[in-house]
Amino acid sequence: MFGVYARRSAVVAASAALAATSVLLTAPTAQAALPTPVSAATARTYLGQLTVGAEGSSSGYSRDKFPHWITQSGACNTREVVLKRDGTNVQQDASCAAVSGSWYSQYDGATWSAASDVDIDHMVPLAEAWRSGASSWTNAQRQSFANDLTRPQLIAVTDNVNQAKGDKDPAKWMPPRAAYKCTYVRAWVHVKHQYNLSVDSAEKSALQSALSGC
Repeated sequence: MFGVYARRSAVVAASAALAATSVLLTAPTAQAALPTPVSAATARTYLGQLTVGAEGSSSGYSRDKFPHWITQSGACNTREVVLKRDGTNVQQDASCAAVSGSWYSQYDGATWSAASDVDIDHMVPLAEAWRSGASSWTNAQRQSFANDLTRPQLIAVTDNVNQAKGDKDPAKWMPPRAAYKCTYVRAWVHVKHQYNLSVDSAEKSALQSALSGC
């Protein structure tokens, strides 16, 4: 991407009442199509290569410094591309907005039938990236990070679960669905390694602990 980063990748029947709220409690037929993160063994190697240090300041941070949901093709922006990728039977209108489909949230196991109930999570949050090294990047580099469809950085998940995560690292937040934690930490390390972002000591310990069980 940038030369600097060259070295850096059962079913529960829903009641009619629940269906009316657009959440369907069904098991997924397949995992959301997040680009496959590195293996646990590779993630452990990558983690050992990351710089460990105190987390930087949030001073100067703004989401505007990470231009996101840029146009990817035609009328489709990054959010709409991920909604289509991660959903099932997604139909889009002429402006590329998802008007129907279903989305299974790997973080909590909920399935949604309205795109408005789904957020696109940045696996490594923008503010976390800022405090871990992205504050020194150019806006163009931050834009590429915020719209990265190649690495396991973007995933469609339940909106309020994404909001609960906020900008927390794995020492402070992990997906409530235990079955996804290995994938989550592998993806986290993959992205941090790709972009040469640092980890703090508590974050590294949490990642090591989670990866030891993968």
